[in-house]
Amino acid sequence: MNAAPHAPAGWDCHAHLFGPYDRFPLAPERSYTPPEAVAPQYLALLAHLGLGHGVLVHPSAYGEDHALLLHALAAHDNLRGVVVVQPGSRLALSGLHGKGVRGARFSHRSGAGANFAGSASFDDLRALAPALADAGLHAELWTDIQALPGIAAELKALPVPVVIDHMGGFDVEAGIDALGFRVLLELLASGRTWVKLCAYRNLLNAPDWQAGRAFQQKMVETNPERLVWGSDWPHLRVAPAPDTAALLAMFKDWAGDDEVVRQVLEANPAVLYH
Repeated sequence: MNAAPHAPAGWDCHAHLFGPYDRFPLAPERSYTPPEAVAPQYLALLAHLGLGHGVLVHPSAYGEDHALLLHALAAHDNLRGVVVVQPGSRLALSGLHGKGVRGARFSHRSGAGANFAGSASFDDLRALAPALADAGLHAELWTDIQALPGIAAELKALPVPVVIDHMGGFDVEAGIDALGFRVLLELLASGRTWVKLCAYRNLLNAPDWQAGRAFQQKMVETNPERLVWGSDWPHLRVAPAPDTAALLAMFKDWAGDDEVVRQVLEANPAVLYH
């Protein structure tokens, strides 16, 4: 008898679920109203991509209601989660690790209106960092290279690892020598900061998405052991939405090395989200 094939080992480390809305309605106060993007669709996407695991990030449009995220984690042991909490939130951090949660997300982005209603701030991260450490959770941070230099010293001093979303919001026009991008590389080199390779949101105004190649390659050169890949499905507020399989193929092409691909898609997330 032939042995059953092993499930794929790869990870998509950034995705969101929405709905079905008759069971999991959005928060009344929110910055956006997305179309439904339900668990069966996401699981089918993982299979299409040849990946076995996914990380669901709680969207700000659900406010403090984590029912959908926790339901999905309970139903699918190949999924992990990232919550959004503030001091005084009704969701207690203790016990979340046992439910599949591995981190809490905070936003610290430059520009007026950059941080959505329902998001948690960098001040919230400062206040909650000891409790995150006690709960065995990391901090996830949505930021950009304009905001990053002002908080880098504090990030280094936090008692928890930090995972930076969307490749730190790099600026194509500023290039790889921009101060903020150099700060990001310094954090990455430290070994306590992780970066999600998810380039496309930083390339929406670029005439050629290949402009992102140099930024990914610089990160790989700096510390390939602290990089993971995220699809950012279902690609909120981007029209037309990109082809997720093409985004994965773009990452692999830019990686240029099968061992780097294996490390980023398999080995690294297995450590971060174990």
